[in-house]
Amino acid sequence: MTATERLDRFDRDGYLVIENFFERELMDELDQLMRSHFGNNPDFLHNSEFLEKAQTDVIPWFPQNEGVAAFNAVDQNARLNALSEEILGTGWSSLYCMVMYSKQGTLGQAWHQDCAPDSPDIFNLNRLVYTSDISDDIGGQIVVVPGSHKNGLIPVGDPVGEFEQQVVLRPCKGTLLLLHGHTWHRVLPIKGANRFSTNYRSAPAGTPDSITDVAVYRNMRYQFSTAEVIELRKSPL
Repeated sequence: MTATERLDRFDRDGYLVIENFFERELMDELDQLMRSHFGNNPDFLHNSEFLEKAQTDVIPWFPQNEGVAAFNAVDQNARLNALSEEILGTGWSSLYCMVMYSKQGTLGQAWHQDCAPDSPDIFNLNRLVYTSDISDDIGGQIVVVPGSHKNGLIPVGDPVGEFEQQVVLRPCKGTLLLLHGHTWHRVLPIKGANRFSTNYRSAPAGTPDSITDVAVYRNMRYQFSTAEVIELRKSPL
């Protein structure tokens, strides 16, 4: 796929899947670091209101903030940075690296947008790295609505209901998933084993570093820095 084809597909769909992007040896190293960090039964960091309303059972970890140098290998990957510039243009910035861990038997993530679509030109780019396979046996598949990054706010409704146009993604070990921050997406329940993914978030030039502080769900807007629901979203009577 050429650079023009990649950009056209991302602009059309709001996401792009590239299999076998990362070396298996690096994926094995990062996977072991994540499993060692979380152990068998880590605590949730979000408050009970978020867990209930968002129907999202994800435990985050920011390894670069703790000086875990192995995670820099992805952030400094020349191919990834060139691809990011293709999508975001010159002057883009890397925001932070966030590992997302889900326990076996948990809900995954409800439908949401990682940043509010108040302006089509102000968004973040998720660069999701998978260090192990996401399969139907394990659960945790990623569900997206192609083209929804151009459709404004995700509609009010069932936080885990289905959309007619949704597509289920099952990334394999070493896969890179580029996901527009306005794209409607969710993660299915975790069934067969604990689930990991790592998100190297980035943004176009001029985007506020706080772009992902407020996420939009089908029933609320949630601000992570203050750990509060800032808007309850309800269907009009």
